[in-house]
Amino acid sequence: MPGNMDQSNIRNFCIIAHIDHGKSTLSDRLLQSTGTVHERDMKSQILDSMDLEREKGITIKLAPARMSYKGHTLNLIDTPGHVDFTYEVSRSLAAVEGAILLVDASQGVQAQTIGNLYLAMGEDLEIIPVLNKIDLPAADVPARTEELVQLIGCKPEEILAVSGKTGEGVPELLDAIIERVPPPTGDTNAPARALIFDSFYDDYRGVMAYIRVMDGEIKKRSKIHMMVTGFDGDALEVGAMTPGGLVAAETLETGQIGYIVTGLKEIVGCRVGDTVTNFSNQATEFLPGYKEVKPMVYAGIFPEEGDDFHKLRESIERLKLNDSSLIFESEHSPALGYGFRCGLLGMLHLEILKERLEREFGLSLVVTVPSVAYEVYIRDGSHKTIKSPLELPDPSFLEKVEEPWVKIDIVTPSSYIGAIMQLLQERRGNYMTTEYLSGDRAILHYEIPLSMIIVDFYDKLKSISAGYASLNYELINYREADVVRMDMSVADEPVDAFSTLVYRDEAEKAGRRIAKLLKEAIPRQNFVIKLQATIGGKIIASERISAMRKDVTAGLYGGDVTRKRKLLDKQKKGKARMALYGKGKVNIPTDAYLKVLKRE
Repeated sequence: MPGNMDQSNIRNFCIIAHIDHGKSTLSDRLLQSTGTVHERDMKSQILDSMDLEREKGITIKLAPARMSYKGHTLNLIDTPGHVDFTYEVSRSLAAVEGAILLVDASQGVQAQTIGNLYLAMGEDLEIIPVLNKIDLPAADVPARTEELVQLIGCKPEEILAVSGKTGEGVPELLDAIIERVPPPTGDTNAPARALIFDSFYDDYRGVMAYIRVMDGEIKKRSKIHMMVTGFDGDALEVGAMTPGGLVAAETLETGQIGYIVTGLKEIVGCRVGDTVTNFSNQATEFLPGYKEVKPMVYAGIFPEEGDDFHKLRESIERLKLNDSSLIFESEHSPALGYGFRCGLLGMLHLEILKERLEREFGLSLVVTVPSVAYEVYIRDGSHKTIKSPLELPDPSFLEKVEEPWVKIDIVTPSSYIGAIMQLLQERRGNYMTTEYLSGDRAILHYEIPLSMIIVDFYDKLKSISAGYASLNYELINYREADVVRMDMSVADEPVDAFSTLVYRDEAEKAGRRIAKLLKEAIPRQNFVIKLQATIGGKIIASERISAMRKDVTAGLYGGDVTRKRKLLDKQKKGKARMALYGKGKVNIPTDAYLKVLKRE
């Protein structure tokens, strides 16, 4: 338990890996082997607390847990593996001294393995390379050992082999953590400084923060101060995080990882990356914290019911505490009403955000077509960043538009290189180099516009590589782009949610695709619905949804054909009047918005 603990007996570490390399399963075995969780309480993915994590089989949120082993206190942080949650990984790394680099012994080094390794090396952490899933028939330990030696520059004997499923090699890993990960080196006599690496909101106790104490100590019932935001609060409760829940204590000391119940009701008062200190004996210098996150994707999120706007605001503010990479601002759309323009790290991040808002807060939402942030330069010398196609100024005022480019690394078996290079060429990628790993695998290095990979690139890559290829990317710079704003109208009414920025030479193809998707998604009405894609008033693509027709001649029998024709003409004029005088308003179903998010 926290309190009166020698720093030399503390080890703070996290597990980093590519998605699906067995982090959560290994965490289960560590908790089981140290006796932190009793056999009767054990379940798979015990640190993955969200239903979404269990359903999708991925870790979305970092999860801390305290263990005891051979007289040492081990603080573990389980991290996500998907590229969209890299920010969660960076926050975990800032709170620890060591990292287990986990590699699947059958799949080998993947793109996010390399990305996370560089993050850990940037924090100057002790790296423990570990091969997992050695119990699988496809596991190739010698080949994967050679890959890790080539990647890290370590000795083969430094690489541990374990099975998160059976527990083989886990005791040796625990011994290695104690031997190799350095203990904390904070100043116990200095004024308290603790780094907030995660937080969430409790309806009854206010904002609760997960912290790593770097210097000094924080006692229960003491007054605390947030050095960056300037807010003051009370440490109503402090303690440790365990799989069984929060365990209260009297104090959190130097080197320890734990939680504080701040009592703050203002969500903005407790920010991830802030430094907590004692109010009465304040530190003068705050901790470095984290790099400010740069969103990769922007999308509008609107409530289906306009009355839910305030509920949506409150829900997003609460999720922001738990997901500090989320950025949002209010937005108004003539078609969809009031909502928020949200900045996110990728399409999976957007999908998870929407799912959490709907499940945890009971909202029904409409999501607009995602876009990236463009730098727009005006002829008068000014420039601004636009996050929505609707913000693009009139083309006559534009000097140039610049779009973000990313450096992308793709790890793949050599046999799929041709198909992957063709995909990258179709997406306007610039080839840089190819690097060969041991065995039959390579890393492709490309530069590519961010807009070309945010929507469905990952799915396409997995499809053409039979699931073997993996990717990692990072923003490098902005480059000039020839883009135009394409609008969509349904029954002669423009729909802002479908407006998008497209390359000029691909505009017609994109317009036809969206018009075709809408034709399939929007149900037929009693009148003809026109679907049109336009650029500056010029129609570049169109479709028509034919009207439903009642059989008005069903009651006729015999007689002249003009009787039938008269009834049909009357029906036709009625439908024309309906469309002309606004009787033909079309309600667009939610799934129509979602279909447009994906390319064909």
